[in-house]
Amino acid sequence: MGKTGYRQIMEKRLGQKARVIWLTGLPCSGKTTLGSGLEKALLDEGFHVKLLDGDVTRKGLCSDLGFSARDREENIRRVAEISKLFVDSGIITINAFITPTERLRELAREIIGSDNLVSIYVNAPVEVCEARDVKGMYRKARSGEILDFTGVSAPFEIPLSPDYRIDTASLAPEQNIAELLEFIVPIIKFEA
Repeated sequence: MGKTGYRQIMEKRLGQKARVIWLTGLPCSGKTTLGSGLEKALLDEGFHVKLLDGDVTRKGLCSDLGFSARDREENIRRVAEISKLFVDSGIITINAFITPTERLRELAREIIGSDNLVSIYVNAPVEVCEARDVKGMYRKARSGEILDFTGVSAPFEIPLSPDYRIDTASLAPEQNIAELLEFIVPIIKFEA
């Protein structure tokens, strides 16, 4: 049985269309909060879903990587490859990663496949992100303690054409989750 046949069997069995929902945005823009809330909401609705985020993958799968341009690319490559395995198994994956450049986003899209990836731009101004920063990363980056910090000393390119854009600065997390859920469910709902 080929990959496509297995995936179709799993999607039918699980009652969902497997996709990778890729949340990109500045540090502290709300990616993980949004991803965690979306994961819970989808699980509550009976979907089979897994959240991956930078903090978790850098403790295990990518623990050998730093934050150089080359290491960031390898981090995204590994996450995209894992995500592709989930999709091929019929599972919905929510990825919460800064993914700061179009080149990195395109790398993920090439690995996962355009039809399998739903790109979400989690938009919040850098001032809002700094105000949310409980770890003090922005302060450390501005003082030079952290080098190559996205949004301060390393670039963040606003996505050119995301599938969806959500503004996390003006609404409460619960409202953002409800908004994103409304967008996502029709994409992942299985039609027999």
